[in-house]
Amino acid sequence: MERNPSPATTTVEIKVHPRREDNTVHPVGPPSQPATGPVRLGRSSSEYRPFKKWVSWLVPSFVVANIILFAVTMFVNDCPSNSTSCLAPFLGRFSFQPLKENPLLGPSSTTLQKMGALEVYNVVHKHQAWRLISCIWLHAGVFHVLANMLSLIFIGIRLEQEFGFVRIGFLYVISGFGGSLLSALFIQNSISVGASGALFGLLGGMLSELITNWTIYANKLAALLTLIFIIVINLAVGILPHVDNFAHIGGFLSGFLLGFIFLIRPQFRWISQKNAHPGQITTSITKHKKYQYVLWLLSLILLIVGFILGLVMLLRGVNLNDRCSWCHYLSCFPTSKWSCKSEQVYCEMIQSGNQLNMTCQSNGRSHIFQLSDSNPSESQIRQLCSQVCN
Repeated sequence: MERNPSPATTTVEIKVHPRREDNTVHPVGPPSQPATGPVRLGRSSSEYRPFKKWVSWLVPSFVVANIILFAVTMFVNDCPSNSTSCLAPFLGRFSFQPLKENPLLGPSSTTLQKMGALEVYNVVHKHQAWRLISCIWLHAGVFHVLANMLSLIFIGIRLEQEFGFVRIGFLYVISGFGGSLLSALFIQNSISVGASGALFGLLGGMLSELITNWTIYANKLAALLTLIFIIVINLAVGILPHVDNFAHIGGFLSGFLLGFIFLIRPQFRWISQKNAHPGQITTSITKHKKYQYVLWLLSLILLIVGFILGLVMLLRGVNLNDRCSWCHYLSCFPTSKWSCKSEQVYCEMIQSGNQLNMTCQSNGRSHIFQLSDSNPSESQIRQLCSQVCN
């Protein structure tokens, strides 16, 4: 999921997509080594596979859906009718907003809001919790959608082939929801779109899958180190300005817990016994190891409790930055090369009952808001002003 520019700025914030490239760790070894899937059982046929090989169709469908939705977003955006200047005007209503407004070759923030971008004010005060899901199917520009879809192809197709469309579909969507939820709890003055939280969830699921099925892999340590390196690099990029690292972290943690639930494999001794030749002496053995059951239960409890607490805090308007003074460094770490401070914006407003007319002093734009409360808080007013000035 990608974060659009903070309403206080005019740049588009994105969540950097997790890249796996050729580092296929699930279920193979390091990218420079041949595939190292589970050890083959003793059968005469060299083609014997202990686990079913699925045909991947859901992940390609997700890719197509994201691309179609981006095209629809550009059609709705209709830059020539809504802006004084456009990039690539020969594309007609599919032309892009100016680079100063959106350097990713995409629509305006207003269009993304209309299409279902994650906006905390609407989630909390207009009861639009569906934005926590809808935002993961939207993208801020051509560069953004291409980068995320390439990552989804490299990561998702392999996982779907190994575990099937049901488990990977749930893993992808629920991880995206988890990324949106954590992002909304920390970043409340900007809109957010993109699939990066869901993609980080797939990486988290790969890590937990490797841990819970540890005994069935060869070269397991090399695979683990390779995967951890990829995850750390992608999370480290999240400390750059205008990158929503909270969505990355939320998606990763959700996917990590979901991997223990959805991607559990039976132990090989049980598979060997199940596929034994007729008349072969076998011993009774459980399908999974005890530690797998423990991890499954703990992960399920943590996931349910975490989602419930997160939703309760979000719908009550809680900003976790007020309770964690250092957490903002997880999403942007200031250095001498860049600043994490948002540009200040100022608005004039006229309120009549629950109707608020707000005009941005920097760009002259105006918008009329229907308030659920006739006495909006300073935080709500700042959010609305940032939205008008964005």
